Amino acid sequence: MSEPSLPTKPLEEAAAHLGTALRRLGYNEDALNALHEDAPVAGPDDVAVLARRLGRSSLATMIEALFLARPVSRRDAVRSIGERGVAALQATGLADVGSDVVPRGRVIPVSDLLIAGDTFSMGRDDPSEYVAPFSPTSDMCAALTPRRRVRSALDVGTGSGAQALFAARHADRVIATDVNDRALEFTHLNACLNGLRNIECRRGSLFEPVGDERFDLITCNAPYVVSPERRWLYRDAGHQGDELSAQVLEGAAARLADGGFATLNLSWLAASEDAPDERVLQWIDTTTCEAWVLVAWEADPLDHAAGWVSHTSADADEIGSALDEWTQYFDELGAKWVSEGTVVLHRRGGKRRTVRIDSIEADDLDDAAEQVARAFAARERLSTLTKRDELLDARLRLAAKLRSEQEVDTGRNGRTHVPTVVFLAEGTNSAVETTAGAVDVIRLLDGTVTLETAIRRITHERRLDDADASKLHRDALWLARELLELGAATFAR
Repeated sequence: MSEPSLPTKPLEEAAAHLGTALRRLGYNEDALNALHEDAPVAGPDDVAVLARRLGRSSLATMIEALFLARPVSRRDAVRSIGERGVAALQATGLADVGSDVVPRGRVIPVSDLLIAGDTFSMGRDDPSEYVAPFSPTSDMCAALTPRRRVRSALDVGTGSGAQALFAARHADRVIATDVNDRALEFTHLNACLNGLRNIECRRGSLFEPVGDERFDLITCNAPYVVSPERRWLYRDAGHQGDELSAQVLEGAAARLADGGFATLNLSWLAASEDAPDERVLQWIDTTTCEAWVLVAWEADPLDHAAGWVSHTSADADEIGSALDEWTQYFDELGAKWVSEGTVVLHRRGGKRRTVRIDSIEADDLDDAAEQVARAFAARERLSTLTKRDELLDARLRLAAKLRSEQEVDTGRNGRTHVPTVVFLAEGTNSAVETTAGAVDVIRLLDGTVTLETAIRRITHERRLDDADASKLHRDALWLARELLELGAATFAR
């Protein structure tokens, strides 16, 4: 894919055939996981080792070419996907074909999708229009997006089109926007690779191509990195500080239809580590949406800069100069702390609106689509409870796998504290500190008994005195609400 070009019917047919051929071959996520558990997130430094694990097979040939981006012989490629498949590699621009097949792009299998983009990043040598096929932030955005059936979806700053592809499987129509022609070209190619015909690409910045149109689902993994650079369209925001993130959040909130969700990867600055989320909360306050802020990374400006600058150069002097430039930029902004994460918005009727902030480990994140939907549904139900203890009369049930363990904590005063920690064993894999008694209560909730009944049962079984019974009551009530808001428990019908 050299210069942007309008999609043609031959290109569409070639991409569709290539997608079919790769699936028939078994080119999928399971094949990469069988190669190595970390293969799906492999970088250029891993290529030599992974190539030696491949063995010799038709599937290995395509993994070497389209995943590891290494040339393969034309003869082996034809044995893998046939003459027509090799011609499709040339027609789609994913490879140059001569006596060898030389990759010019990569195809990443994600879930049941094939997502194409440019080859491995070369750091400083990447063109400004570089398009990554799939990234950790793409995975985070996809994992935290509710997947209910909707009529319309919008993917802003679509890049390779990954979020648009996911949405197209449960939306009647999807619009994907980007200022990068190459990104839109890859998005169209990827739609064809996956046999998806309900994605429309529109060129323009953020929400400009859709005007005031409203959508049931909005996703955005835009270039939110706060930096003084303007080098790459996929990374550098091109705005002062975190202004682009503010525009994305406010623009998405304004275009959400009633009942709609928006999942947005953003970053925000703070004047102090002690109040890291004030700005994102201010942005949310300008909307009428409920919000869940999931903080994935936090750092001071120097560590933030180091994480991004090290990608562009291995030269110590160049890195040092870049760090000076970045930290001076943050000083001018008055920023002492940088946060990055995902904000999920939900528009619904009603006067009471909630905002919740949690930390997540991006590397531990699993598919949390159902959990996110349950969390907002539970919040809506909780907002209707008018009395403080009305939750006690509710019949609840656990909706996620939980595990608990006790952690010994010796404080500075020498006293030993043994809290019980409940872990969600799926989705966001969140952890909640509580007490053993509250956990015993929660495990009784199967949808047939009220919370109060469960508390009384544990109180009776343990023969608790009034003081301990009162504590159990408070702990269990708090834990039940916490698990509801996390989407780990639900109200039984």
